[in-house]
Amino acid sequence: MDRPELPLPQLHAFAVLAEELHFGHAAARLGIAQPPLSQQIRRLEERVGHPLFRREPGRVTLTPAGRELLPAARRALADLAAGLSAARAVGEGRAGWLRIGFAASLALTILPGLLRAFRDGAPGVQLDIREMTTAPQLVALHDGAIDVGLLREPPADEPGLAFRTVLDEPFVAVLPSHHPLTARRTVPVAELAGSPFVLLPRAVGPGLHDRITGLCAEAGFMPEVAQHAVEWGTVCGLVGAGLGVSLAPAGIRRIRLKTVAFRPIEPGDARTRVAVAWRGSDQNPLVARLLTTIAGET
Repeated sequence: MDRPELPLPQLHAFAVLAEELHFGHAAARLGIAQPPLSQQIRRLEERVGHPLFRREPGRVTLTPAGRELLPAARRALADLAAGLSAARAVGEGRAGWLRIGFAASLALTILPGLLRAFRDGAPGVQLDIREMTTAPQLVALHDGAIDVGLLREPPADEPGLAFRTVLDEPFVAVLPSHHPLTARRTVPVAELAGSPFVLLPRAVGPGLHDRITGLCAEAGFMPEVAQHAVEWGTVCGLVGAGLGVSLAPAGIRRIRLKTVAFRPIEPGDARTRVAVAWRGSDQNPLVARLLTTIAGET
């Protein structure tokens, strides 16, 4: 059995007439002529199966059926107005949910300011922030688990995804505080040859892993990895414990450990790329708003 279409225009006409109790006044308020208003009311009464108004010379009153319908009609109209307002806010990028993946090291650099700027411009948007390394972010973007990613060393070509560079960050050497190279103002990468390394596993961040090993290869050696760690805080902790040295984005210097020292490296023009990533076909207005915010903050 087909469900009858909800007669919202008729409910609106009914609610206004119930307030005015005068066809002429109600028609003027609705911006229509009196005959179309009368037709709307008669159609609604046919749908209900009972009169909703008593029509007497010079006055209109609600019937018991009309009094029963009026609260439901007002709720339906209020729900519609609220739904339209909410849909408009989402369509304009002022409300809704936005899921953002981010590389942990960005919490030490651009992420706090970016989130603050976005929330200032769209306080009605709910943010779901997820700390993720690069490879899981790419999977999550393809699967629709996140809407935007902030990641390091994105792949050169990833079908279905779009990328925009937001930061080129220099590298630093991460050294135990007692390491002889801490006496240097800058550390040539070649001087790290022969030292054990603490590195992120390639599986979680292949681009950054290859960038670091590539710097070592350009300096004439391949790093001997003594320990892997997924988080930069763990990398620094293991370096501070004397398990090795590392190369890291410069923002890692904000991790304060007495057992760890950071030094700029040579070549000084070595950089790691941070990019924002999103599904190229995504029409989500919140993604567009975030991209605009990023462009204004970087």
